[in-house]
Amino acid sequence: MSHSTEQTPERPTGQAVPTSADVARLAGVSRATVSYVLNNTSAVRISEPTRRRVREAAEELGYVPHAAARSLRAGHSRMVLLPSAHIPVGPLYSQFFNELQWELRRLDYTVVQYGSVGLKPDEAARAWAELRPVAVVSLGEVELTEQSVELLKRSGARAVITLGTQEVPGTHSLAMDQGRIGEVAVAHLVESGRRRIGVVVPEEPGLGMFSGPRLEGARRAAGNAGAGAGAAGVTVVPLPLRYDEGSADELAGRWRELGLDAVFAYNDEYAMLLMRALQDAGISVPDETAVVGADDLLLGRLLRPRLSTVHIDMVLGRELAELVDQAVRDADAPPRSRRLLDSRVVRRESS
Repeated sequence: MSHSTEQTPERPTGQAVPTSADVARLAGVSRATVSYVLNNTSAVRISEPTRRRVREAAEELGYVPHAAARSLRAGHSRMVLLPSAHIPVGPLYSQFFNELQWELRRLDYTVVQYGSVGLKPDEAARAWAELRPVAVVSLGEVELTEQSVELLKRSGARAVITLGTQEVPGTHSLAMDQGRIGEVAVAHLVESGRRRIGVVVPEEPGLGMFSGPRLEGARRAAGNAGAGAGAAGVTVVPLPLRYDEGSADELAGRWRELGLDAVFAYNDEYAMLLMRALQDAGISVPDETAVVGADDLLLGRLLRPRLSTVHIDMVLGRELAELVDQAVRDADAPPRSRRLLDSRVVRRESS
């Protein structure tokens, strides 16, 4: 009597957990064929009718491949770990993130989001490493160190990719030039004749990694304008703002006292919030105050006046997914760095 080498543990209900051997018997094929079909192996040619028979048998039995077992056979997993966001994410980020997950799935990776709120870089790296991902794509919420990257690689990660505000040694770094966003926004306002410009600094936790560089970029543009021959001085005024109506109303109530004739409102969502409050306070946009956002969201085009904004050329989800795949396939390739976020102003009615 022959015995299968694959154990069949019992379910809590007393029913045996279906195995690949069960699928093979029902489909009338070998266990190797079941493995090739359900693991989407392209190196072996299997007819479409056979593939369909295997999938139908697996579905009838309720069988799914064991990810850990597949990882042991392959020597690495197909899991790409994405740390979850620590900050409020807007439509632009959500669209990019969804596209990235779709494209990774198309390339036969399993995408796992990991809640890393409150973890320090080395703590986060150890927690991620426990899952043995083949790649980690950190979108900047946890600022990885060279030591934490090395820990991940020793634990089997073939690629560590960071998408943040600065380059990280040992990773394929896509560094977002956040300062450029504030710089082009304020340069546009200066060219429009504005001289006392507010810059919104969100008070929500976690946004400082974006708002700080944008404020510095705004100050850089003001300094460049002031250095011009015969140019009048340009003043930049930081404006702390929470993302709620009460905070916006309070700021709008002090607007004339602040003497501002323009505002770069961090992004389109804060711009919409503040513009509504300014209009409610009787401050005309753009006659009395020009308003510029960032992200170029559809909603900005639906406002009246239509919102001027900074259009941001982000990396595409498809492009990043292909970079992950390439880095996994060629784990010995030296890390590469690239600057992102070519930004330009889209002028509409609000400025």
